[in-house]
Amino acid sequence: MWYQLQNRDQIDTPALLIYPERAQQNIDTMINVAGDKNRLRPHVKTHKMAEIARMHLQAGINKFKCATIAEAEMLAGAGAADILLAYQPVGPRVDRLVALAKAYPDVAIGCLLDDPTVAYQLSVKAQAADVTINVWIDINNGMNRSGIVPGDGALALYGTLFDMPGLNPKGLHVYDGHIRNPDFDQRVIDGNKDYAAVEELIQRIKDAGLGTPNIVAGGSPSFPVNAKRPEVDLSPGTYIFWDAGYSDLCPELDFQFAAVVMTRVLSKPGGNVICLDVGSKGTAPDKMLGERIRFLNHPIQPKFVSQSEEHLVIEVENPDEITVGDVWYGVPGHVCTTVNLYQEANVVSAEGEVTAQWKVVARDRRITY
Repeated sequence: MWYQLQNRDQIDTPALLIYPERAQQNIDTMINVAGDKNRLRPHVKTHKMAEIARMHLQAGINKFKCATIAEAEMLAGAGAADILLAYQPVGPRVDRLVALAKAYPDVAIGCLLDDPTVAYQLSVKAQAADVTINVWIDINNGMNRSGIVPGDGALALYGTLFDMPGLNPKGLHVYDGHIRNPDFDQRVIDGNKDYAAVEELIQRIKDAGLGTPNIVAGGSPSFPVNAKRPEVDLSPGTYIFWDAGYSDLCPELDFQFAAVVMTRVLSKPGGNVICLDVGSKGTAPDKMLGERIRFLNHPIQPKFVSQSEEHLVIEVENPDEITVGDVWYGVPGHVCTTVNLYQEANVVSAEGEVTAQWKVVARDRRITY
């Protein structure tokens, strides 16, 4: 099977395995769905690795989105030309963003804003450092997590940005992560409904003489929906490795699993109960217990009993066929938060050999700036 290691005895567990050839297939698929690589601004929160960023650059993708200053620095160091911090900088993050822009003058550095006070603070800091920060208004079109609703307030805020030195208004950021219906046709309907107010705001911006705003929209579930809007830049993230959760949610997307957690049977305490060495420090616990990992080499998903920091206790139907030390391979239920648990990823060749380790460098909150 594609995920099995030939040199598994050399790899301690739990371990994060990544398969670059499958990741490259996912990059190619993303480009095909978008129809134009210049429309893509993929999110790096899933992988956090400079090597994966360079794979995108080699494919001709040079715009990226990220969630932390460390991810932005990782991208700048890898050679990215255009970086959007998809987060409103508050507190010390304002100074860190400005310092990063100062350190990489040839890289377009941007961020999100939804508050005029933060915009003013960023303007003052950017002007003092003699840098320009690209800014997108963060739009709340139904997610209700951050942003400003697309109406009078958003239009007014966008207009004031043109009068703030050190800031370069670019457009609108529309994250529609609330659109998650597994039925694709219904997802299209929901997406169009919630995007209608954004379209109205775009027209009002044009009518006000503020130019045509760049639109950065969507995550993975809405990626194929927003791909049908030619004016939109697309920003999926999970596509690069894919996971069990999105595989169930978005069956129409032909992305391949490219990251696997390798674990071993740690103990057989009795009956049909076994214990694996993949606790909540090895696969992210932000899913329901039974959805945190989906095992590939055991077609019947076991019953999950409990998970603690270093242990996963499950019930199996064939305990006599399982030996302590057996290797199990599983796809994370949520790959983004799972990758973030590991300092490094084991790189698996097409021949099934771990040939290198890539540092998950941007899992750190701070690299330099």
